[in-house]
Amino acid sequence: MSNEDGGFSGLGVGPFFIERLKERGIREPVEIQKRVIPRMLRGERALFCSPTGTGKTFAYLIPILQTLMEGDGTARGPAALILAPTYELCSQIKQEADFLLQETPFKASLLIGSAAMGRQIDMLKKDRPLLVVGNPGRVHQLAQMGKLRLNLQFLVFDEADRLTAEELYGDTRDLCSLIRGDPLSAACSATLPVKCRDRILPLMGEPVFVEESAENVILRDMIEHWAFFSEERDKIGVLRSFLAAAHPRKALVFTARTAQVGNIVTKLQHHKIPALGLFGDMDKKMRKQAMDDFRSGRALVLVASDLAARGLDIPDLTHIIALDTGEDPDAYIHRAGRTARAGKRGVMATIGDEGDLRNLSKLEKKLGIAVYPKELYGGKVCVPEADEEE
Repeated sequence: MSNEDGGFSGLGVGPFFIERLKERGIREPVEIQKRVIPRMLRGERALFCSPTGTGKTFAYLIPILQTLMEGDGTARGPAALILAPTYELCSQIKQEADFLLQETPFKASLLIGSAAMGRQIDMLKKDRPLLVVGNPGRVHQLAQMGKLRLNLQFLVFDEADRLTAEELYGDTRDLCSLIRGDPLSAACSATLPVKCRDRILPLMGEPVFVEESAENVILRDMIEHWAFFSEERDKIGVLRSFLAAAHPRKALVFTARTAQVGNIVTKLQHHKIPALGLFGDMDKKMRKQAMDDFRSGRALVLVASDLAARGLDIPDLTHIIALDTGEDPDAYIHRAGRTARAGKRGVMATIGDEGDLRNLSKLEKKLGIAVYPKELYGGKVCVPEADEEE
């Protein structure tokens, strides 16, 4: 299937979805869509690596929905299941499916553990959804109870690395054992470590087309990586100074310690910096309000743990700030990959003590990136004097 016209029609996407995409101002496919959509339309299984915010959701949703809408419509129960690890990511995928299904009789349903199961059962009966998005635990529960048929034509694992991590792998594997038939499968994530591939491939069936994205190019060429030294006790003060000097349009601050999120937010707010926090156990309404406030610009800074920020897709993030750094390259990619979306440039700044910066130096070599030491002087981000002399 050629793509000579350079647009979605050349990938095999029909007029209906092309018009839907135009309503979003999307007229040209991004790289991952060019590579994945034609293959899935041909019935090939796809395992692909692509950072959050690069169009991977539409890369699998469009071929799935187009194929199902062209079918005979006789399926009993959902024909497609999309699994994702968090409420936030499930909600985002469901919203995208709802957008694509506007002006059709077809519906998508959201099945997550934090919602009332009774309402979900009633919704499945009433809506008879074409597609279901959910986390493995709740979907598994409903399937075991006989409330959700798993005669699927399509199965997707979004954020596959998290779905195959220890805390979710059992639920994911047990759920897959209940699926009937041989659905066409796809899996995607910002990173695909070897352990993830070893676990996901048996759940997908064969053959599988593995597509790597240009994430390393984005990390290397589109994101500036900065390092600021700070003792642990001074990190929040350095963060305040950095925000004043760098003038970010939107900044996402990461901390590995969930308990620190509230403390950081309180201290920033005390100094009149509009900041909000995202907590893993946050009430759903409060979480949505925080995200709405941040996306709208009412808050400049969002502070989150890695777990709470998983799967977030926030446009126009100019700066990512890490207040700690481990040795895991995948964790660094997940953090840095929140900026430099859609061809824009971004900054990944690490504020760290000796241990953090030692880890960052190791990551610099593993990931093939250049990390530049910086310091704050006179209200500006500067190159340290020793580096200038060199």
